[in-house]
Amino acid sequence: MIGTDLEIARYYLQQGDVVAIPTETVYGLAGNALDTNAILKIFKVKQRPFFDPLIVHTHSIEQIAQLTTHLPKQAQLLAQHFMPGALTLLLPKRPHIPDLVTSGLPRVAVRIPNHPLSLALLRSLDFPLAAPSANPFGYISPTTAQHVAKQLGDKIPYILDGGACTVGVESTIVGFEDEQTVVYRLGGIAIDAIEAIVGNVKMAVISNSSPQTAGQLDKHYSPITPILLGNLHKLIEANQYKKLGILSFTQAYHIPNSINFVLSNKGSTDEAATKLFAALRYLDECKPDLIVAELVPNTGLGLAINDRLKRAASK
Repeated sequence: MIGTDLEIARYYLQQGDVVAIPTETVYGLAGNALDTNAILKIFKVKQRPFFDPLIVHTHSIEQIAQLTTHLPKQAQLLAQHFMPGALTLLLPKRPHIPDLVTSGLPRVAVRIPNHPLSLALLRSLDFPLAAPSANPFGYISPTTAQHVAKQLGDKIPYILDGGACTVGVESTIVGFEDEQTVVYRLGGIAIDAIEAIVGNVKMAVISNSSPQTAGQLDKHYSPITPILLGNLHKLIEANQYKKLGILSFTQAYHIPNSINFVLSNKGSTDEAATKLFAALRYLDECKPDLIVAELVPNTGLGLAINDRLKRAASK
């Protein structure tokens, strides 16, 4: 069921069930972050491996302080500038947070979503919400309630509809090691914006099978159709006899028997980020033989877009 009734969403969450909630980044599959049974439901519905940690959503910096044993000065500065917003802080966790949330790791990822419905919902609850993206594990993240309904509609009791996501890629994840600010996942807050607040950051955006936080797996955000990344002219020429899904940044390609999705006619990486997952989903649903895509400029949110494209195309 899709709707905008906060009381219905609140009821299911208080009963230990899971619901889909909107954020500015993507839709999340939410459950009580302090209830192991609710967390197990999240993993089960998503078919997510237990070694992949979850992000905890709260409504205030004060509540974040109740989830961690230490809130570094840099974390406080970033929180003041970017929360609510597409920033996640990786912090040492308090004992009452279930190990299942952090995959047994000593740090918990926490953020405050910048969406009026979800903030109102969080304020109405006496517990925070664990909420990874509301899609089957490894597939394209949802940016509308309808995306969630197509993939998980028969597995969850309620989808809180907050409209289309305004950022469109997941949050930037930042941690702290020996007074150094470390970026673990590229996302909706650009690196230069973070460095303007705390100075130079260390990059630890890795791909592996033992993630320290969400969004670090080698293959992720992937459509069913195979993706090739590179020079679009060469990729189109090399695959000219196939039905192609073409994901381009600014240029339109009118190729017979193919489908083209342009991310931003005006060359905006912010606009491209809002359209990225919807574009991958649309091209995948058109059932081409192959999706070919190009990287966007590595400026602003372009870094996060390229990170998602590389993981989607990973073999």
